[in-house]
Parts: sequence; structure tokens; C-alpha cells
Amino acid sequence: MTFLIQQTLIFAIPLMIVALAGVFAERSGIINLALEGIMIFGAFVGVLFVRLMQQAHVFDAAKASGNWIALQGFELLAMLVAAVMGAIFSLLLSFASVNLRADQTIGGTALNLMAPALVLFLIRIIANQNVLQMNSGDSASWFMIKKTTLGFDKDADLGFLGNTFLHKVYLATYICLIIFVVLSILLYKTKFGMRLRSCGENPQAADSLGINVYKMRYAGTTISGALAGMGGFVYALTTANCSSNGDVAGFGFLALAVMIFGNWKPLNIAGASLLFGLFKCIAAAYSSLDINGDNVYWLAEIGISSHLYRMLPYIITLVVLAFTSKKSRAPKAEGIPYDKGQR
Repeated sequence: MTFLIQQTLIFAIPLMIVALAGVFAERSGIINLALEGIMIFGAFVGVLFVRLMQQAHVFDAAKASGNWIALQGFELLAMLVAAVMGAIFSLLLSFASVNLRADQTIGGTALNLMAPALVLFLIRIIANQNVLQMNSGDSASWFMIKKTTLGFDKDADLGFLGNTFLHKVYLATYICLIIFVVLSILLYKTKFGMRLRSCGENPQAADSLGINVYKMRYAGTTISGALAGMGGFVYALTTANCSSNGDVAGFGFLALAVMIFGNWKPLNIAGASLLFGLFKCIAAAYSSLDINGDNVYWLAEIGISSHLYRMLPYIITLVVLAFTSKKSRAPKAEGIPYDKGQR
């Protein structure tokens, strides 16, 4: 059960933070279909930053001495760099949507096509191969928190909660969870959040009250890009051994499905992310899941094809959207370019 919960969180947290990224953009009135592309770009930037810092031997002393606090700072710094570059990359969508009044669906699709091509091109230049990896070691040895990291003996029993949430976990998972809660409160309980949401519902009314719709839409899309970039790196860190290959396994599109299923509301999105994360966990580790701790791996023994397990998260996505999309209520003005002279 501990393994199942840990793996579910590893898959659910990037979905959760990237779905919230979509909420910020769409609540401001911009359809951000580029989440997949921004995740790919953020994953590449984060991994490249880690690689460059290792090549410069900046954190070698901390690694050699087992200074896990410094290494966690290294991880947070990489997350920050990925978020900043994701925000910068999202400005392409903002400029096209706000200034040029271009079709937002086409703009997002263009970024989704550009990001993997650009990332693979840069990886070939930097590493002369199709995958960009850490310069030395692996993600677990550098960034994973374990019992021994916190000063406990290797054989110590921390109980169910301790083993689940303090052993073989990544700080990035909990940081993303905190960011999700803080930004959800920002969106619904602050003046900035109210103004942002008003621009996605009735931008003419918002403008009449002195709210700069263009700036708010830029702000919403920039926050969206930062979250998606960070989510991309967290995905690469926790599930791809801190590597980048121009792919994030469709997590950006899954996040869009989670956002729609969650009806653009953070609490619903959190629940939907855990649901999809659970099925993604089953798809990735069905052969080693011992749910009851009795050494019986019944998911692997019932004879279902491994291909079906891998398809399961996407089948669930289609089924859930088929039954819930009619009840979903998108922001009224999303996807509609704002014309200041229109009333």
C-alpha cells in the first residue's frame, strides 16, 4: 500500500500542478492548449540546469559530504529555473493571443509542435544523442529523501505514515502540493484572483471597472507557463530519472482532461488528479503491485495484456470526459480575443 500511495502521488502531483496551470490561463480568458509543449520545454531546461551545475562541480562537495539540505536546495533551484523558462516560453502564446488576436487553439497547437522539435534539436547539439541526462549519478542518489537522509537507521521502522511520506520521496512533490494550495487560495480568495476570473467571464464589465484585461490575461498565461514548466521538470525528475527526450508521455493533454473533469475548480482537480494518478500508477507498475502485503501480485496474474494496462489511463480519460463534459462549465469568454471597443 505504501508503494501504491507513493507512486500515485508521483504521477498525480505533476498532473495537479499542470491542470492548475490550465485553470489560470483559461480563467483569464486564454485557452492554453500548449501545456504539453511547455512541460516538454520545462523538463528540458530543468535537466539541462542540473547537468550544467554538475559539470561545473557546484554541488559536488555537498554530494560528497551527504549534505542533503544543500542538494534539496539544488532541486528547488532547478524547479525555479524550469518555472521561469516555462513562463518565458508561454509569452509566445500570450503575445499571439492578446496582441495579435490570433486563434488561441492554433497558437497552442503550434507551441506543442515546436517544443519537442526545438528540445530534440538542442539535445542533439548539447549531448549528440536523443536523450539529455544528468552528468553523473541518477535522480534518486542526488535528490531522493530516504530514512538515512533524515538520520534514521536503515532498518528503522517509521510506521505506515513515516514509510509512506518520509522514505523514498522527493521534496518536489510536497513543494508542488504547497504551491497548488497557495495558488488555489490566491485564485479564489484574493482581489487579484477575482479580477483574473472576471476577465475570463466578462472582460467588458471588468474593463469598465478599471481592470486592465490585457495585463490580467498576460498574468494568467505567464503563471500558467511557470506552473507547466515546473510540472514538466518535476515529471522528468520523479518518473524519468531526471532526463529529457522531448516527451512527457502525454501528461500535458491528460492535465487538460483533468482540468475539464474538475470543472476548472482546484478541489475537483485535486481529486481528478489522484484518480488519474492511480490508474497511471497501475499502468506503470501493475506487475509489482502488492496491495495487501501478502506477496500476491494478482494484477500480473489475472492474465490481462500489459498493453491494456498501459492504455488504461487514457481509456479512463475518454470515459470520464464522455460522461462529465456536458456538465462542465468553461469560463464564458475563454478563447475570445478581447476588443476594447466592443460592448
